[in-house]
Amino acid sequence: MNATSLALILAGVGLNAAAQLLLKAGANGVGPIELSDAGLGALRTVLISGWMFAGLACYALSVLVWILALSRVDVSVAYPMLSAGYVVTAIAAWWLFGEALTPLRLAAIGLIIVGVCLLAASARSA
Repeated sequence: MNATSLALILAGVGLNAAAQLLLKAGANGVGPIELSDAGLGALRTVLISGWMFAGLACYALSVLVWILALSRVDVSVAYPMLSAGYVVTAIAAWWLFGEALTPLRLAAIGLIIVGVCLLAASARSA
């Protein structure tokens, strides 16, 4: 895998993680949303928020970047590398929202990092 391909994959991962965090920020603005008339009003509020718009824009851009990546890299290599987004999102959620990073979650993050590194190495040797 060359530097351009890796950069596209990492950009796609970053945009996808940013989208998740922006959507979470929008949802945090209204709290838990119930499936009721009042909850639908809260959902409407979230859907028209700037956070939601920014998150959806990141998703749209990530799709374009991902298409560029898939035109250069086997999907069997590229798609599993999206799991790096779990790492980025978990750490950013801890930093931005105060979400817990328990020892078990940190161990899982470590396993994901090892898996992504092994996958990237397999792409170089193929």
